[in-house]
Amino acid sequence: MTDEFVEHFAEEWVAAWNSHDLERILSHYTEDFTIVSPMALKIKPETNGVVAGKTQVREYWEQGLKLIPDLHFELIDVLTGINGITIYYRNTATGRKTTEVMFLNNEQKVEKAFAMYS
Repeated sequence: MTDEFVEHFAEEWVAAWNSHDLERILSHYTEDFTIVSPMALKIKPETNGVVAGKTQVREYWEQGLKLIPDLHFELIDVLTGINGITIYYRNTATGRKTTEVMFLNNEQKVEKAFAMYS
């Protein structure tokens, strides 16, 4: 992954979330994508914080967007790994800072992510 790709990916990812367009958001992920998140545990307790598959993730994020209708992310930083990136951002609607550690496949789609909140 080049620095240019990582910067572009992070900027597009934030823009997708800020658009609240779920299809645009989901375009960054594989069909069998899994997310591990304390927010998933809060919104969908039955998941134990692990949501797998685009269908289930779609339902989870639909609920999240309804709960925070003024959601808006500001990119703070992006970190590069071997096959992944970490996006560090602030949700201006809640004031919380978040990191999302994302592992990408060969098509540069996210297949697994871990979210951590301040």
